[in-house]
Amino acid sequence: MRHGGWRWTGAVLLVGTLGWAGCGGDDGNTRDVDDPVVPVVPVEDPRLPDGGTEVPDSGTTVPDAGPGGVDAGTGGTDAGTGGGTDAGTGTDAGTGGPNETVQTYPLPSAPGWTFYNQELGAPRYVYGISADQGGNVWVAGGEEGLFLIKKGENTIKRFTMSEGLHPFGRMRDGVGGPPPGIPYLKVISVAGGPAGTVFVGYAGKPPQPGMPTCEDEWDQSEHDGREPDASVYKSGDADKVTLKADGTLDVVHYDIHTGPTKVGAELRGREKVCTIHRIAYDPVKELVWFGGNHGFAMGDAKFDGNVPSYCWDPRPWTTPGFKWEFVCAGLYEHVHPHISGSKGELLSDRYFGIAIAENHDVFFGGQIRSTRFRYGTNGDDYWTAQGETEDPPYSANRFDIWADKVPDYPTAADRVDDNVSGMAMAGNGDVWVSSFYFGLARLGPNGEVQGKVMQDLVNYTPAKGNTAAMAPTSAVATDPLDGSLWVGANWWGGLTRLKGGGTVKYGADVFGTTLTSVSAVSDIQFDRSGGKRRVLVSFEGTKVAKTGVVTPGLIGIYDGD
Repeated sequence: MRHGGWRWTGAVLLVGTLGWAGCGGDDGNTRDVDDPVVPVVPVEDPRLPDGGTEVPDSGTTVPDAGPGGVDAGTGGTDAGTGGGTDAGTGTDAGTGGPNETVQTYPLPSAPGWTFYNQELGAPRYVYGISADQGGNVWVAGGEEGLFLIKKGENTIKRFTMSEGLHPFGRMRDGVGGPPPGIPYLKVISVAGGPAGTVFVGYAGKPPQPGMPTCEDEWDQSEHDGREPDASVYKSGDADKVTLKADGTLDVVHYDIHTGPTKVGAELRGREKVCTIHRIAYDPVKELVWFGGNHGFAMGDAKFDGNVPSYCWDPRPWTTPGFKWEFVCAGLYEHVHPHISGSKGELLSDRYFGIAIAENHDVFFGGQIRSTRFRYGTNGDDYWTAQGETEDPPYSANRFDIWADKVPDYPTAADRVDDNVSGMAMAGNGDVWVSSFYFGLARLGPNGEVQGKVMQDLVNYTPAKGNTAAMAPTSAVATDPLDGSLWVGANWWGGLTRLKGGGTVKYGADVFGTTLTSVSAVSDIQFDRSGGKRRVLVSFEGTKVAKTGVVTPGLIGIYDGD
């Protein structure tokens, strides 16, 4: 653990601008740069930006038919970023290639820290960690499922589809049955809710080679004149999981879609958001916010899954008397602070940043742009807030934090994608934003850039040759104990804590060289249930595709000051 000097002045501490193109012009690999040498990217990592293809989006329509006389409002076919890795082919997926070799390392030991590795029951790959209001710690374990450390216990319990996890939606087949085909389980995000409850985010099912991802299968199948693969387009999304007294689970699924007749340009229904990168729970409003592959969504945290029978009406939507309402899903979807590229393609993807403001507005940060979703500002009016993120007069609410070379209609060469990896509220209404590439930025309440931080982070690397300075950052969280900021390195590092005008760096001296040299800090959250908070940290772990070498992840819990 190293200490250093740091002071937030509101000025730019260091700004590094990388010159390569974003997802439209590269291979979707955020970690592959020329110099210095970066560890080979895993077989799959759901955080990596997508190399996809995009099609035009016709913008936002005037709401017309939803609850209280308004509707979802995103007109046009949001066909989005299609050709990349949104389906969730994973670090813990990986078939073919060389045989696996597991690279073990000693369990770390440091004052104030408790660690859990595979030998103690943790998953091989650790995608996220959170605590519910009762102090139970929940862990996203990828294809191994959901893991739980109950309050006051040190053992770890695992849950899979056999215990009720439900990483797929229900069909309009008359009874709300499961989609045909083989289901796919991959837990990649968690957010604690009321005591005993956690909201769980899934990756969508990887498609067959050459076929569309879960984001595009519904639309592309119609274009191709074939039956859509429901095991793909209905995969992923999220669950509300509640631990019952007997140790079993009660599971309610959030099928993040919009049914027929609600969106003017997508009357047959919309199936776009499927991979849920981050989740945030608002206990005051009893809402749950989902940051997904193409946009973001708002769920009713009280949703119990009991819906009217008409939700499963198997008749064509054009049948007289056909009905579908938003109560069928328990949510509204989706919104995105998109822009158009030089060819008119819609640019929107990977919303890893979510931060709930004091007035219950919500900041969302994506690969291309970020926004303040003005839900609280507009009296809890989702549809008005949607317009103030998406509509042309509100372009200032689509933040370009690490600016493109041109403000509008960028080519691939003009783009400098922000690649937001996390967001955390600061104490005065500002918001911290982390980037998989660029370190940290601090934004004012309306998105104005107050400054950027790179040199003070544990994995800061100065510019060298044609390679810009960098501090790749994968998670950020504000400590409720003292307002300090915890920052997770995407590689080469560990953790940085910006505290009281100084820095505390938890690197190889705490976690070991093996882990910090290759593994991202996938998540940082807090357990606020006791008299003193606990810091919850997950190291994802990694698999090197070319060699088959696996470095397992790690769970870390810190209860020091």
